[in-house]
Amino acid sequence: MPEATSAADIEAVAALLREARSVVVLTGAGISTESGIPDFRGPDGVWTKNPDAERTATIQHYVANRDHRVSSWANRAGSPMQTAEPNAGHLALAELERKGKLDTLVTQNIDGLHHDAGTSSERIIEIHGTVRDFACLDCTDRGPIEVVLDRVREGDEDPHCRSCGGLLKSATISFGQALIASDLERAQLGAANSDLFLAIGTSLTVYPVAALPEIAIQYGARLVILNAQETPYDSAASVILRGGIGDVLPRIVELV
Repeated sequence: MPEATSAADIEAVAALLREARSVVVLTGAGISTESGIPDFRGPDGVWTKNPDAERTATIQHYVANRDHRVSSWANRAGSPMQTAEPNAGHLALAELERKGKLDTLVTQNIDGLHHDAGTSSERIIEIHGTVRDFACLDCTDRGPIEVVLDRVREGDEDPHCRSCGGLLKSATISFGQALIASDLERAQLGAANSDLFLAIGTSLTVYPVAALPEIAIQYGARLVILNAQETPYDSAASVILRGGIGDVLPRIVELV
């Protein structure tokens, strides 16, 4: 279990938020575990338990291996992401925006729960894409993923694009795919302009997103980390919080 977070640490972060001019938040898989979505690199993470799953999570493997695509679509149709709801951590960040203390929310998550929680879409950067849409790998066709999942449930194991016949996948960024340049540029600019950067539920090991705290620090921002495990940036953080996100974040936001 994560160690308890002191009241002094809670108040210290709340004070930083009250004083901040521009706040950027980066969230990772850890914020969604309380919504029933497993993380990847934690002690019980999907890739910790099954390293082969990480090795096959590449666009090259997806394109080349029909069996992998069939398995991916079958898993997607039954994924807990399809029914998950935002938890207290997501809701706290939406409340932080309502209090005027959230400039940009960069998320590594693909589950769409920040939208469901009420954070304004224009403030959210889904840097690794979204599971809520499908995308054709050959043309520009894109739309709600439920359209494709219905086909999968009806027996279409490896659905192809009805516009061009190309391969379909969720509109997420797999290993081997480039991030959307405009999203990355916006995230980097936000980090550079911030004076407080919060890293929540992220291991801070996946680049280029993991460089965002470094950019923020280089331009004079304070760094706060809320994560169950140690990160490479702990020594640079002004405050480190180890408690459960759904418990700690609401307590912080209440004091802002």
